[in-house]
Amino acid sequence: MVTNFDDTIVAVATAPGNAGIGIVRLSGSNIDEFMRQILGCELSPKQASFKRFLSHDGECIDTGIAIYFPSPESYTGECVLELQGHGGSFILDRVLQRCNELGARQARPGEFSERAFLNGKINLTQAEAVADLISSSSLEAARSAMRSLQGDFSKSVESIVSNLMETRVFVEAAIDFPEEDIDFLSDPKLLERIIGIEQCLDELVKGARSGVILHEGLSVVLTGKPNVGKSSLMNRLGKEDTAIVASEAGTTRDVIKKQVVMSGVPIQLIDTAGLRETESEVEKEGIRRAWSEIELADHILLITDSDCCCVQKLESVWPEYCARFPNRTSDVTVVVNKIDSLGCTPGVDHHSSRVRVSAKYNLGIDDLVSQIMKKTGLSNKSEGNISARRRHLSALNEAKSFVFCAKTQLSSNRSGELVAEDLKMAQRELSQITGSISSDELLSEIFSSFCVGK
Repeated sequence: MVTNFDDTIVAVATAPGNAGIGIVRLSGSNIDEFMRQILGCELSPKQASFKRFLSHDGECIDTGIAIYFPSPESYTGECVLELQGHGGSFILDRVLQRCNELGARQARPGEFSERAFLNGKINLTQAEAVADLISSSSLEAARSAMRSLQGDFSKSVESIVSNLMETRVFVEAAIDFPEEDIDFLSDPKLLERIIGIEQCLDELVKGARSGVILHEGLSVVLTGKPNVGKSSLMNRLGKEDTAIVASEAGTTRDVIKKQVVMSGVPIQLIDTAGLRETESEVEKEGIRRAWSEIELADHILLITDSDCCCVQKLESVWPEYCARFPNRTSDVTVVVNKIDSLGCTPGVDHHSSRVRVSAKYNLGIDDLVSQIMKKTGLSNKSEGNISARRRHLSALNEAKSFVFCAKTQLSSNRSGELVAEDLKMAQRELSQITGSISSDELLSEIFSSFCVGK
């Protein structure tokens, strides 16, 4: 059902600055009057027409292409008029002012997409995918945003919601008809079904986590003792001399950051001060900052130049990190550098997952990049990654925890009401992702981050 708004909104839909083409977009219920006043006629639906754009006294402001999309066959679901003229800022502003004179209100950021959502043209994940597609900074990010825009993410969520609803109906029927001789809650197929839902959520969480990384970028911290080659590796991965390289230990005192794209993934490389005991106050501050970056990083490269033939656990190699972050050992890749002087071959040690490289001679660097992609879950990017945000990931994890509780309740022969309630809460969390259940505050926060004109 199309929602009717009383006002007509207008905005420049192209980026600020001078360009060959600029687009002014209107959406609302009285577009016919705008066509008559600005173009001097009404347009046939969905046909491009070359027209003059007229001022109130008939002066030609600009010439260009005008296209009319009738409701509900438009992006917003309302009547939409697009005026595609020359892209000079002054000209676009004159066309915009003419629309304002006729009663059109300046659109808020994201208001066109918000109206599309409210009119049922797109769901919330598709609306967010629009913004992600516009802001994508790599090929994989653009591909994942397009998959979400085409509905891949929301279809997966809706499939799980549908399965949850059917399972809830089964559980609640067993509660409502206790006089039946058959104990439906003890049926093993019910437990199997809940386990299946949990597995589907697991897969979706992995895809969403990868999607968040593609949207926000992956932060990778290079750390280790002084003079093990962190800065050399930073320069090799970043493909330019960003960090100072010297034989003197403790060259890097501050945090150095470099934005790169590896295997289609935006990555922020962060070089840090060498970790060691020191009396230097400046170096102590550098080490403190290094630990702050380690705490926030998505992945950590621990650089060492020790003998790579020794197979040791991370607890032995880096006990301080394991003591601080006992649940994050999987976020670390040990990189053995300077293999040219150690007599080791480059590549991944599959027993210890260490990567042997020589930053100086560019050996094993491709293996290191592949290992980073593998350990962060981005090694199979072409197999259906979706554009996702942290709110999606949070909702998926909450839903997963409720489904786990339902499974536990059922396995322990607890009350059917508790199982039903857990399934209901899981369904509610997932419904917030697509916007079938949403608050005004959430919608305002999401759409306010969009471009004006989108």
